[in-house]
Amino acid sequence: MCGKWLDLSQKVIVVTGGSMGIGENIVRNLLDNGAKVVIADLVENEEQTSSDRVLFIPCDITKKADAEKCIETAVNEFGRVDGLVNNAGANRPNLLVDYYHQNPEFEMSEEELDLMYQVNQKGLFLISQAAAREMIKQKSGVIVNISSEAGMEGSKGQSGYSATKGAVNSFTLSWAKELGQFNIRVIGVAPGINEPTPMGNQKHMEKLAYTRGIQSNEIKGDYTKIIPLGRIGRLQEVADLVSYLQSDHSSYITGTIINVTGGKSRG
Repeated sequence: MCGKWLDLSQKVIVVTGGSMGIGENIVRNLLDNGAKVVIADLVENEEQTSSDRVLFIPCDITKKADAEKCIETAVNEFGRVDGLVNNAGANRPNLLVDYYHQNPEFEMSEEELDLMYQVNQKGLFLISQAAAREMIKQKSGVIVNISSEAGMEGSKGQSGYSATKGAVNSFTLSWAKELGQFNIRVIGVAPGINEPTPMGNQKHMEKLAYTRGIQSNEIKGDYTKIIPLGRIGRLQEVADLVSYLQSDHSSYITGTIINVTGGKSRG
């Protein structure tokens, strides 16, 4: 259970892609710590929105009007925006060139690359820009960007995803330098290999396994061998860190990327 010591009861926090997977866990954790949460997503999770501390806003972050309307609505409803968690993401595993069987299905397509850029990079930029405008007025705020270990280390079969997450890391470091003068902190959280999420569905796992020359049922065993702690991560562990970073207990942490990888990163 997450501890009450964080006390986010005075915070209004927007979470993109908050209806499922890591985002759903982040929303639950923030609520457990007392925050008011705005979920910006394309699909509503009705189990989440029964609380009067939750506001669901249908939002396609890749569209500037949607992103700006989301932040405007959050401010109109709750009076302010103290935090933003950029969690929405897209991943399409494929090789640059299919050197196994020359099957075009397993080569990165222009459409797949465009999708990952639109969601992971452009969409994150658009809603961060809208939120930062409000935070500058307030002279306070926290932006947490959910990156990935792949964005720091590269990942076989995930070059497009890795590239967009690398851009997220660069946004994080640059925005921290720009916005620090307004008491706005910007931090990246880079999960490694975690419990299955909707992003990690069966088709996804089959394609990822193909890029690595193994069967999909071998991936989990392969992962646990290369993670020093000997297990995959729990979504709650990522959510705990996000809540801490959104709290005043982390008031001197900004301009850095925190890995949550069980020790797998950096060799």
